[in-house]
Amino acid sequence: MADSAPGDGQGEGSLVVRICYELFGSPLNLALLAICGFLIYKIIASRRPTGPTIAKEPELPPLKKQDFTLEQLREYDGKGSDGRVLIAVNGKVFDVTRGKRFYGPGGPYGLFAGHDASRALATFSLGEDALKSEYDDLSDLNSLQMESVREWEMQFQEKYVYVGKLLKPGEQPTEYSDTEDEEKTDTEKKAE
Repeated sequence: MADSAPGDGQGEGSLVVRICYELFGSPLNLALLAICGFLIYKIIASRRPTGPTIAKEPELPPLKKQDFTLEQLREYDGKGSDGRVLIAVNGKVFDVTRGKRFYGPGGPYGLFAGHDASRALATFSLGEDALKSEYDDLSDLNSLQMESVREWEMQFQEKYVYVGKLLKPGEQPTEYSDTEDEEKTDTEKKAE
């Protein structure tokens, strides 16, 4: 009796032997098993944290809504004690501190920090000559450049917090109420 019956206790053992033979008996199957094992290893390894974790910078409290002169705006170049970064685009001032590695000191757009970046964005210029030391009304820009400024303004509105407007010389700042800021904060929280 060389063949055993399925119910005599050796059927389970021979089934395991047959599966092992099928899996390991062919070079093609061995190659496929090796690939599957490698892929499983990569999936598991990618879920483990690697290297030292970078400490996240603490978030600053929201800036009270206010209007800024160019001189006041320059104080928010990311080099101050709190590291806050503000940029003006098309007469609106945005808190871009979240994007500090782009707009802060040493970032690729760090020269915009604390400035009106409208002309530089409109003309696609990263030179300091595009940043004016006086209020820039942008009246000499053509329609294509003005459209570019408006597109940049929309992008900043979508991504960063609007904190006020850039004041023209002699213009009086708007008095913003505390309840207006609270309503905006509640609206932002609901949107998240």
